[in-house]
Amino acid sequence: MKCKKLTALLLTAAMTASVLAGCGGDSAGDAGTSNTDGGSNEEAASGEDGNKDIIDFSMFIAMPGPEINDGNEIQEIIAQKTGVRVKETWLTGQTAAEAVGTIIAGGEYPDFIDGGDGQMALYDAGALVAWDDYLEKHPKLKEMYSDEEWDRFRQEDGKIYWANIFQNTYGESKATTHNDEAFWIQARVLAWDNYPEIKTLDQYFDLLERYAAANPTMEDGSEVIPYTILCEDWRYFCIENAGQFLAGYPNDGSVIVNTETMKIEDYNTSETTHRYFQKLNEEYQKGIVDHEFATQTYDEYIAKLSTGRVLGMCDQWWDFYGTVNDVFKQQGLDLEGCNYVPLGLTIDEGMENMWHTYGDTQNLANGVAVTTSCKDVDAAFQFLEDCLDQEIHDLRFWGVKDVDYQVDEDGLYYRTEEQRMQWANKEYQASHRCVYSYMPQYRGTSRDGKNAMNPEEQTSEFFSSLAQPLVDCFNAYGVTTYVEMIGSVEKETGPWFPMYSFSNNMTTETPGGVAWTKMGEVKHEWLPKVVMSDSFDSTWSDYMTAYEGCAPEDFLAEMQTELDRRASLAQ
Repeated sequence: MKCKKLTALLLTAAMTASVLAGCGGDSAGDAGTSNTDGGSNEEAASGEDGNKDIIDFSMFIAMPGPEINDGNEIQEIIAQKTGVRVKETWLTGQTAAEAVGTIIAGGEYPDFIDGGDGQMALYDAGALVAWDDYLEKHPKLKEMYSDEEWDRFRQEDGKIYWANIFQNTYGESKATTHNDEAFWIQARVLAWDNYPEIKTLDQYFDLLERYAAANPTMEDGSEVIPYTILCEDWRYFCIENAGQFLAGYPNDGSVIVNTETMKIEDYNTSETTHRYFQKLNEEYQKGIVDHEFATQTYDEYIAKLSTGRVLGMCDQWWDFYGTVNDVFKQQGLDLEGCNYVPLGLTIDEGMENMWHTYGDTQNLANGVAVTTSCKDVDAAFQFLEDCLDQEIHDLRFWGVKDVDYQVDEDGLYYRTEEQRMQWANKEYQASHRCVYSYMPQYRGTSRDGKNAMNPEEQTSEFFSSLAQPLVDCFNAYGVTTYVEMIGSVEKETGPWFPMYSFSNNMTTETPGGVAWTKMGEVKHEWLPKVVMSDSFDSTWSDYMTAYEGCAPEDFLAEMQTELDRRASLAQ
C-alpha cells in the first residue's frame, strides 16, 4: 500500500511545474554583523567561540514564511557560535503534499525538513533519519519531552523521525497570548459600544452590524469590512471547524470527543454547526460578510487585515498576528484600536467555552526532521541541540543585547519603545532577525528562572508593548492577558487530546483515510456555497447529501478506534 501511495505522489510531482531549489546547498560568504555585546562579527569570531568553519545546511518548511536576507546579522552570529548556518526555503504556490511530492520525485532532500501534511510521505519514502541514537547524545534535545511523550512520536518501525517543536513549555508557564482559534474583534469596536459582554455568535454579529452602520469607513475613506473568512487550502479551518468550539468543546480539530460517553461525534452534521452556517448565510445576505471571501488567497486576506478595515474574523492567532500586528504598529493603526482581541463565543448563552487550550499540546503529525541527504547528520543533530542553548535561544527570540533589548539591574530583559518599533520593521526583520521558527524552541521561563523565553510572554514587556486601546480594553473587562480575555474554562483534555494529531496523518490506504480526504474535498467545495446561497435550506440539504456520500462513518470508526487506544494507554 505504501508503494501505491508513493507512486501517486510521484505522479503528482511529475505534473507539478514548480521545482524546489536549495536542497543541500553549499557554503555562503560571511558578513560582518553585530554580536550579542554590540561588537562586530569578527570580534565575535575571535572570542571564546573562536573562528569556526561554517557548515551550510538547507531546510524546507511546508508552510509559507518570510525569507531573510543573505548575511542576516543574527543568523551570522548564530553561525559563528554553533558552526552552522541554515538556509530556509518556504512553501510557495503549492500545497504541502504537492511540494513534498516534488522533493520525493527529485530524490534529493534538504538537510532539514518539516513536511507539514506531507510528513508521512517522507517517512514512507525512507527519506528521514531516525532520532533514537542521537537523542541519547544530546541531553537538551531529549529534555524537550518525557520518555512517554517521545514514545508518542514513534512510527510503525518503532523509531522516532521528527519532533513538533511548538507549544512546549520550559519551567513555569508565562502565557499571555491566546495562540489558538477564536472569533476576533477589533478593540475599537468594543470601545465604541462601551465594552459590552459578548458571549454568543448572535451578539457578536449584532455588534459588528451596529458598528459598521455607524462607522462605515476608515479615516482615509475606505470602507470597513465587518467580517471576512479565509477558505484557501488547508487554512479553511477558518470557516470549517467553529461548530465544535461553539458547542463548548476543545480543539480536537477533526472530531468531537464526548467525554461522558467516550464516543467520537461528528461536528460537521451537528445542530450547532448548522446554526453557525445559517448565521453566516444571513450575515452574507446582509452584506456583513465580505463578498470576496470565497476566492481570496491567504496573502490577500493578510493584506486586507493589515489595512485595519476588517472588524472581525475567525482564525488562529499564529495565522495572522506576526504580520498584521507589526503592520499596525508601523502604521499607527494600533493606536486607533485596530488590534484584535479574542472572544470565547458559544452558540447559546450560559455555556462554558474551551477555545483556549491550557498547558502544552503535543502535535504528533509533523515536525522538524533530518533527511537522508543531510551532508553531516552529526552536525545537524548538534545544531538542533544548540538551538535550545539559552544564549542561542535568546538571540533567536530576544535578539542582540543592547541593540534589540536591555537588561535592568535585576537581570530582567526589556525593550525600549524604539527597539519595539525596530523589531516590528519588516526590513529590519529581513536583515537582522533570525528566529529559525521551525527549529526546537521553548515557551515558558528562561533557564535563569527570571525571564520569559519569548518577549511576548515577559510580563513587563507584554504590557509595555500594548497600545493604549488594548490597555483600555483589558482594563474595562478586568483582565490582564488575552488568555483571560477569552475566558475559557480550564478542564483536563485527556491523554487522547488532540485527535487531529491522528487524523492529520491519515492516508488513503484505509477506508477512513479515503473518507477523510473526500470529506475535505466536499467541505472545500460546499461550505462557501452554503454561506453565499440564496436558499440556505436547500443548499445545506445538497451539501449534506454530498457529505454523506463520502462515507464519513468510515472516518469516524477509525477515529473511535484511535480514541479507544489512546484512552487505554492512560489506564
